[in-house]
Amino acid sequence: MSDATSALSGRTFFIQTYGCQMNKHDSERIAGLLESFGAQAVDSLEESEICLFMTCCVREAADVRLMGQVNTIKNVALPEGSPCDHRILAIGGCIGQRDGEKLLRELPHVDVVFGTHNIGMLPALLGDALDQGRKQAVVLEEATSFPTDLPIDREHDWAAWLPITIGCNNFCTYCIVPYVRGREKSRPIEDILQEAEAYVGQGVKEITLLGQNVNSYGRDLYGEPRFARLLSAVADTGIERLRFATSHPKDITDEVIAMFAQDGPLMPALHLPVQSGSNRILELMNRRYTREHYLELVAKLRDACPSIALSTDIIVGFPGETEEDFEQTYELVRDVGYHQAFTFIYSKREGTPAANMPDDTPREVIQERFDRLVKLVEDQAYRANQADAGSIVDVLIEGASKRDSSMLVGKSPKNQTVHAPMPTHESLSQLVGSIRPVKVNTARTWYLSGTLLDAAECANNVR
Repeated sequence: MSDATSALSGRTFFIQTYGCQMNKHDSERIAGLLESFGAQAVDSLEESEICLFMTCCVREAADVRLMGQVNTIKNVALPEGSPCDHRILAIGGCIGQRDGEKLLRELPHVDVVFGTHNIGMLPALLGDALDQGRKQAVVLEEATSFPTDLPIDREHDWAAWLPITIGCNNFCTYCIVPYVRGREKSRPIEDILQEAEAYVGQGVKEITLLGQNVNSYGRDLYGEPRFARLLSAVADTGIERLRFATSHPKDITDEVIAMFAQDGPLMPALHLPVQSGSNRILELMNRRYTREHYLELVAKLRDACPSIALSTDIIVGFPGETEEDFEQTYELVRDVGYHQAFTFIYSKREGTPAANMPDDTPREVIQERFDRLVKLVEDQAYRANQADAGSIVDVLIEGASKRDSSMLVGKSPKNQTVHAPMPTHESLSQLVGSIRPVKVNTARTWYLSGTLLDAAECANNVR
């Protein structure tokens, strides 16, 4: 096997990431790992000698997009002066884990395929491709270590993803994740707290705890879920903002809900995927909760934190969904009043139980239902944001808007996008990563806009 350090030293790489927060965290680990071997991250494909795709296979569109981009990239010239005879292409993430060798057969100009469980092998695989022209697909059945054991190059100095589990034990009938991420494994509380404390010491302002189902954290290690205990311990590290994703409704506890009532770093926002409002469809999905249980959770959350911003995932057109089933979903969404909902038309994933379920619903019927739901979601998001019009919200400044460099963009405690004009007396570098009060002048469907306030203007600011 090639010496990865000599092969990678001075080579430029670019990572294109799709999918969930776990993929984004894995990409940060890959960047840190390759940089530890002397490679250099660049901001665009055109500048790269190595291009890595971190993929998601939750929906069919992801496969189509990957194939199109990989086929296009072979026509993009290498950066001037590169000693490489071609750009090294690598595919990782969930599609890499699922398809393995198949990708090398279908995409002959791909050099390396790796899975979700063997990120640490990537430097050696890339070294073989660079030195020997060797094409390899290496996928492991299960992880032997956590990605958190690897170096990291975080996208932002002021925010950190902190995985607490990997894998998933839920086996929802439509979902490919347990098959490509493996069974659920929890990190010891001590390891998580050590990492959280290190981030606080480095000046990180916001930590997001990650897992496919954070609420079942610790069941495999301690015999019972200990997420509420972990959440409380991380909140005590001194972190200014704390979030978590993703919550499965069947496992969220009263102890976790009660933390939203405390005046601490836990932000008043929760992503709670419902997927369907029909008990019949929820049973077919193997979600293991009912519509009534979900609505009871929403009521408890609103009692604990009346201002909490709820978001969700919804699948339209699951096999066998009737108009009555859809109407129950529509009514639930109307009754809950989400700040945001990610709506998807069901996408068949081979290898999942739902892929074999019969369905003769015409596509145009599913599309009409989807469009109706999207309109409702948009109307609700607009109404929900009106509650913050005229208020002062603390905003974690993320940078300048990509569309308008004179505008700042950041996130409110409710995870709303907030825009504000760049002040003349402060530089962007001074502002990025700081938490600053913004007077909200306008509330739109997907964002708030307002004016950055100084201390004198905001003496009475309340989070």
